[in-house]
Amino acid sequence: MTTVGLTGFGRYLPDKTLSGSEIAAESGIPESVVVDKMGVRRKHVCPPAEDHVTDMCVAAAQDALEMADRSPTDIDMVLYHGSEYKDHVVWSAAANITEQLGAESAFATESHTLCASAPIAIRQARAQLQVDHVDTALLVAASREEDLIDYENERSSFMFNFGSGASAMVLEADPGSRSRAIVHESAALTDGSFAHDVVMPAGGSLEPPSSETVAADRHRLDVPDPDGMKERLAPVSLPNYLTVADTALERSGYERADLDFVAVTHMKRSFHEVVFDELGLDHETDGVYLDTYGHVQSADQILALGDALEDGLLEAGDLVCFLAAGTGYTWAATVLTWQG
Repeated sequence: MTTVGLTGFGRYLPDKTLSGSEIAAESGIPESVVVDKMGVRRKHVCPPAEDHVTDMCVAAAQDALEMADRSPTDIDMVLYHGSEYKDHVVWSAAANITEQLGAESAFATESHTLCASAPIAIRQARAQLQVDHVDTALLVAASREEDLIDYENERSSFMFNFGSGASAMVLEADPGSRSRAIVHESAALTDGSFAHDVVMPAGGSLEPPSSETVAADRHRLDVPDPDGMKERLAPVSLPNYLTVADTALERSGYERADLDFVAVTHMKRSFHEVVFDELGLDHETDGVYLDTYGHVQSADQILALGDALEDGLLEAGDLVCFLAAGTGYTWAATVLTWQG
C-alpha cells in the first residue's frame, strides 16, 4: 500500500492578542476562571478588516510548502478543512486559496467537521493519495470564529476560549526520506443528538438573514441549553475521545502504551489533564497545552506540533496522535510516526 507522509506544515497567527484578563473584564467572569479553569492566558484575534480566513491559510500554506520543498504547481489537491465562517458565505475558500497560491494543477475541495476536522481531513487526503490520481495534497484550515462570540452571553461561555489563526499541511504519496511523519490510520465517531446544541440561530434557511435578525443579534454562536448540553456531554466525552484514540491506534498496529505524544483540541485545563492521565501520558511532556492560543478550531493540532518541536518534546520514532472533537458532536483521531 502507498505510504503517505507529512512533508511540511505551517502556522499563521494574527498579531493582535486578547489576554485572559481582558476576556474576564469583557465577560464578567473572574480572571482566575478564565486563565486557570478555561485555560486561556492569551489568544490571537483578527482585526475586523484584516486576516480573513483565506489570507491566513495562504500564509500558513506558504510556510508548509517551503518546509516540504514544494512549489504551488506541485500541488494536486487543495483541501480546506477550516471554519465554515469565512470571507463569504456559500463560497469556496479552497478555490480562492488555490488561486492565490498559484496552484495551477490542483483541484480545490472542502471538508467541514468543525473542530474535529484535522484528523478527518488527514484521513480523507491519505485515502485519496493512496487510490486517486493525487500525489501531493495541501490541507489548509483557519478560524476567526472569535468574531461570532458574544462575551455578554453566559450561555456561550465554553466558547470564550475561541482564538484565531491558521494551519497548513503538505501530504505526499511515497515521499521517502523527505517525510517528516508517516501517516497511519484514523478513527471517528459522531453522536448526532448534540447537533442543535451549538448554533448560530440566523443566517440559514430556517431563519434567513434580515434586518430583524441583525437587530436582534442572532448572528452569533449560541448554546440554547448549556446545562442540558453539559449534563449529556459529560458522561460520553472522555469515553469517546478514548475510543477514537484506541481505534486509530489498533488500526495502525499499536496500543496506548506505544504513544509518545498527543496533539489535542484545546479544552479546559482539568479535562486536558484527565485525557492524558487516561492515555497513560504526562500532560507536561507528552503534549502541549494551548493556553497562549486558546481553541483555534482545526488548527489546534498543528499549533501543538509546532510548539512541541520548538520545545524539544518530539524526537524521531515518536508515535503521535492527533486527537480532536467538534460540536455536532464528532470525535476523531489520526496516528502518525514522527521522523524528524
